[in-house]
Amino acid sequence: MDMKKIWIVIPMLLSYMAAFSQNPVWTLTDCIEYARENNLQVRYSRLSEESSEVNLLQAEADRLPSLSFSTTQTYSGQKSQNGNGNYRQEGTYTGSYSLNAGMTLFNGGKIANTVIQNELAVGMSILNTEEIQNNIEIAVTQAYLQVLYSNESLKIALQNLENSEAQLERSEILFEAGSIALSELAQIRAQYSSNKYQVTVAENSLADSYLQLRQLLEMGIGEQLEIYMPEIDDDDVIQPVASLESVYATALDVMPEVRNRLLGLEYAEINEKIAAADRLPTVSVSAGVGTSNFSDSGLSFTDQLNRRLNESVGISVSVPIFNNRRAKTAIELAKIQMRSAELDVYNTEKDLLNTVESLYREVISAQSRYLSAIENLEYSTISYILVEEQYNAGLKNPVDLLTEKNSYLAAQQETLQSKYQAVLYLKLLNFYRNQPIEL
Repeated sequence: MDMKKIWIVIPMLLSYMAAFSQNPVWTLTDCIEYARENNLQVRYSRLSEESSEVNLLQAEADRLPSLSFSTTQTYSGQKSQNGNGNYRQEGTYTGSYSLNAGMTLFNGGKIANTVIQNELAVGMSILNTEEIQNNIEIAVTQAYLQVLYSNESLKIALQNLENSEAQLERSEILFEAGSIALSELAQIRAQYSSNKYQVTVAENSLADSYLQLRQLLEMGIGEQLEIYMPEIDDDDVIQPVASLESVYATALDVMPEVRNRLLGLEYAEINEKIAAADRLPTVSVSAGVGTSNFSDSGLSFTDQLNRRLNESVGISVSVPIFNNRRAKTAIELAKIQMRSAELDVYNTEKDLLNTVESLYREVISAQSRYLSAIENLEYSTISYILVEEQYNAGLKNPVDLLTEKNSYLAAQQETLQSKYQAVLYLKLLNFYRNQPIEL
């Protein structure tokens, strides 16, 4: 290809790609991945992770010796009288310099246990972020399927409106021919108006569903969202359901909230050890070197520093004897926290079982209702078509037609509702089996 043509084609391709990227079609996986990283709750939790990591670095640094340098510079002036009786200002300058180091040798394991406790805190922060991400994933899945449900509801409403419009046109012809009364025509018109209203309701419902999904994705007012609308068939709805016991066993192993509470239990155990350390002696070592200089000493600055140089080293032992019950109070509070952490583990496992069992029952119920709804819709469709044909032939009145149509609409709605409920609950149940949510 000619190079000149290449340089013409490339900008066109880049322009097309840029235009396409501005309005991508979002799949459920796209929405979930984006929300898991960009939702505000997740970003707040990330900051908590960073804080925990900083606290861990500080706890590890407390193991190291401390080293500090200090200096004091002092100038003092006074007036003195000479032999002539005059006063003059005289001043002196002094300086001191010291370098000090210290290190805790033993404090009942408090420093080491504090490091372990902060490591646990980092792990708990990470698991807390995972828990928030899971909640966001569930919420996005619910919102995404709600958009699909609302979209299908709108299609049904539009189809019904089109059907009502055809019935109204047919009824007006029958009225002009004298086959039906004005009251009967009014009923058909009322049904047509009701169907128009249902279209408006379905459009608003779809807009609200999109809004909820956009909010979970933290999208701004000018950002557009177009999602992929997959066809959901019977194979997506009627799938084998794993046993309740197996789902719960897997959930106990993989769900971050359970692991988080178990780490919280370890955290409480370490906290009790830290509190008990306040009853033990603390041993620390210190060392220092210092010197000073004086302006009127008659020696050079270097000589003064050398002659006044002094060193010190020492070890100190602090033994707690009576501290106004502070150590005992800390230990008792740590034991209470330990029991509370044990209850948190039990309560989390109980809540998880309740969630899994509820989803399991909902899946079974929704699948059963869907199968019944399909059968009911099949018969309702046949019945409605027959009554509509009889109405067009003048054998049925508008009341019969509208009654049959309402039954048909109810069957459509029940089928649609049970289908999406079955898909949603099945996806969420499999999520607790550590399976990714996909459509």
